[in-house]
Amino acid sequence: MIEVKLHDVGEGMTEGEIANYLVQVGDRVTIDQPVVEVSTDKMVAELPAPVSGVVTDLVVPVGQTVSVGTVLLLIEAIETVTVEQVIQQTTERIEVQQPVLTPSVPSNSRRVLATPYTRKIAREHGIDLEQVPPSDPSGRVTEEDVRRFHDTNSSLKEADVVEQTCSPSATPVETIPFRGIRKQIAKKMTQSLFTIPHVTHFEEVDMTRLLALREELKAAGKPISVNAFFIKALIVALQDFPVFNAKLDEANEQIILEQQYHIGVATETTDGLIVPVVRDADKLTMQQLHTRVAELSSRAKMGDLRAADLKPSTFTMSNVGPLGSTGATPIINYPETALIAFHKTKKRVCVDDQDQIVIRSMMNLSMSFDHRVADGATAVAFTNRFAGLIEHPTTLLMELI
Repeated sequence: MIEVKLHDVGEGMTEGEIANYLVQVGDRVTIDQPVVEVSTDKMVAELPAPVSGVVTDLVVPVGQTVSVGTVLLLIEAIETVTVEQVIQQTTERIEVQQPVLTPSVPSNSRRVLATPYTRKIAREHGIDLEQVPPSDPSGRVTEEDVRRFHDTNSSLKEADVVEQTCSPSATPVETIPFRGIRKQIAKKMTQSLFTIPHVTHFEEVDMTRLLALREELKAAGKPISVNAFFIKALIVALQDFPVFNAKLDEANEQIILEQQYHIGVATETTDGLIVPVVRDADKLTMQQLHTRVAELSSRAKMGDLRAADLKPSTFTMSNVGPLGSTGATPIINYPETALIAFHKTKKRVCVDDQDQIVIRSMMNLSMSFDHRVADGATAVAFTNRFAGLIEHPTTLLMELI
């Protein structure tokens, strides 16, 4: 009997939630065939069958969170068992657990071919993929098939809701599942907030010159995102103030100054906040940063991130400005020392150095830092350095030479 255990699908993973089984007891599987989907705090991963054989037991129920090393399901190697034996074992187990005789119904279940993203869409809408007719000749159920099935049946669901709401005996309660990525985010945020004494420093940055430079580059056929500029400026500031590219090792009473610059980019997805990481960002050109951030953001929203994309970062940034935010007190991505958030850029009336009233594109930023590691004056100096590079982008370009 082969045990399929939960293994570490990402660096530092300790537990995961069983999101969905892709097989049933009695199914034949081939080696490397996906058999179970596991949800971690950062992604949904498929675990493959280590051997070819027949599934004999699904040990852990869907929705349960278990630690790495837990046995999830059992597979009997195909050379030593027949499907008839598995069916007989399953029947005996059911008869022992449920002695009441019930009419047998032929099973029409099938192995549904679908990507993890399509399965996620189906779970979000409460749709059984086995009920969705595939449009692809290969039998693969696509995202469009799921949405079409949902739209077709939505009117019936709405009618049921109305009927239940109007019924005098009905007491409908709306709930949201607290599990998977959302549950893992909650655990990590609680750990951070109750471990690190947070202090948040606020600053405003004049984006006028940077936005003008972006327009020039775009007109020249070289579009560069604001995030790429932010990352470059952060790296320069972190090199000048390495205490913010660090982590506290309380056990050994030391602050570890990281020598790499792995920048986490907080990304909002339908499953919650995901932080893909731009690794060795200091070694990438501005164009490479632009491409890398866009690629990670797209894959995060599609639920298609790889384990390598989620390895620990040394510093995290969050650009919530496009959503309309004007300020926040962000929670540090433990065990890092600081996190910086960029908020909405809007035109404001300002007074320049010559006491002239001018209109400038101003952005607020908020930086939360670990007060055990750094003090307020150091945080102000750090954000001043960052703001100076953004407000005078030619000086940022000089730093890259």
